[in-house]
Amino acid sequence: MAVRENRMYIKNTSALVQNGRSDAERRARRLCLDAVEVALSAVEPSGLVKSKVRVKEGKLIADGNEIDLTKFRKVFVIGGGKAALQMSEALESILGDRIDGGVVNVLESQLARGNGRRIELHGATHPLPSTMGEEGVMKMLEMVGKPDRETLVVCLVSGGGSAMLPLPGEGVSLSDKVQVTQGLLRAGATIQELNVVRKHLSAIKGGRLAQKLYPSVVLSLVISDVVGNKLDSIASGPLYPDPSTFKDAERILRKYRLWTATPRRVERTIQDGTNGKIPETPKPGSKYFQRVINVIVGSNEDACNAASRYFSRVGCRSTVLTTSYEGEARSAGIFMGSVVQHGGAGRRPISYVAGGETTVAVKGSGKGGRNQEFALGASMKIAGNGGIALISLGTDGLDGPTNAAGGVVDGFTVPRATAKGLLIEDSLLRNDSHGFLEELGDLVITGPTGTNVNDIVVAVAV
Repeated sequence: MAVRENRMYIKNTSALVQNGRSDAERRARRLCLDAVEVALSAVEPSGLVKSKVRVKEGKLIADGNEIDLTKFRKVFVIGGGKAALQMSEALESILGDRIDGGVVNVLESQLARGNGRRIELHGATHPLPSTMGEEGVMKMLEMVGKPDRETLVVCLVSGGGSAMLPLPGEGVSLSDKVQVTQGLLRAGATIQELNVVRKHLSAIKGGRLAQKLYPSVVLSLVISDVVGNKLDSIASGPLYPDPSTFKDAERILRKYRLWTATPRRVERTIQDGTNGKIPETPKPGSKYFQRVINVIVGSNEDACNAASRYFSRVGCRSTVLTTSYEGEARSAGIFMGSVVQHGGAGRRPISYVAGGETTVAVKGSGKGGRNQEFALGASMKIAGNGGIALISLGTDGLDGPTNAAGGVVDGFTVPRATAKGLLIEDSLLRNDSHGFLEELGDLVITGPTGTNVNDIVVAVAV
């Protein structure tokens, strides 16, 4: 199969295949790994942008929306996120000299790629924000200057933008935001909950960037990393109306028992907002969104559908179960394991694909990520079933604070672990999924992929 010779993402394919105990497990692993390659290729940011955006007869056309470029004196490009580098490269190839200036925040590690002719790359950090990213946002706003109706701003938005586009609101420091973000991440808050709090501590999130850019025309090109492609949550919705309130932010912090540990400046800001002393984020119906066009150029659906089509091409009956799973990682993994176990009891080969994003409430001192915990949960359910394999993977190539994108398991993962003296329940209790899979040699290693459309799970029974 061509995908085997042109592998772009997974760096340790051969070792992962050879870890299969028999020909059946090796074939199942190979099919899953190839499906993941196809899925990641389908959401490569440059290709996504070029598939939805073009210039024709002086008009910028974005997924059916037409913008007459002759009506603008200035065209600027701003934005940030894990996919911003490739998105900016694609946009510069499309608009060329029509761009009057650009600044986008990319992962610090991507700066070695160099700058484009028109768009400057500025370093930023993830999952926690830093002053580096803040400086980039300030450069963007300084470049745009005083917005007017003859200015077009193209904003590139992708997963990771919440951390990579930091600009604290008045009265809040960046270190305050870092402390709150760390607490919510460790407590297992959903990305939507985390973003509600972030919006109300930010000068540009929750629609406030649209407010700052008004009355310019703004084209927002978005690669979604949020379940359901909710524009108010992607990168904390800088260009979209915010339905949440300061009161919601307080409720979330109280829910996770973080309110009493919240920095005093954050507490004061949220209380002032609740009491009307600080303006709320812009709401639906606000004039600030009348000249904003949001276009989703890529999402988890693109990745899942590509993987499913691949399975069908190689003769596996294939089903996309969902592109919006959520919940606790190991429990979701157990459920997915039961699905493929049940399907594998009938006519084979059969495959399943799913996408979404789970959470992990960190209680142990181990090392891991939600995809690695998902894989361990699935392994408990499929234990002893031959010819079954499953991969859970973060499409950005980074699963938690580890060097892995996720993990691969099969019906003999548990027996192999037992032979090495590894107890899966103990590893999960300590949140040490990374150590467990590393000992078995079953971590999927890609490095940063340059894209981010949530997580993807592929499973097959051959």
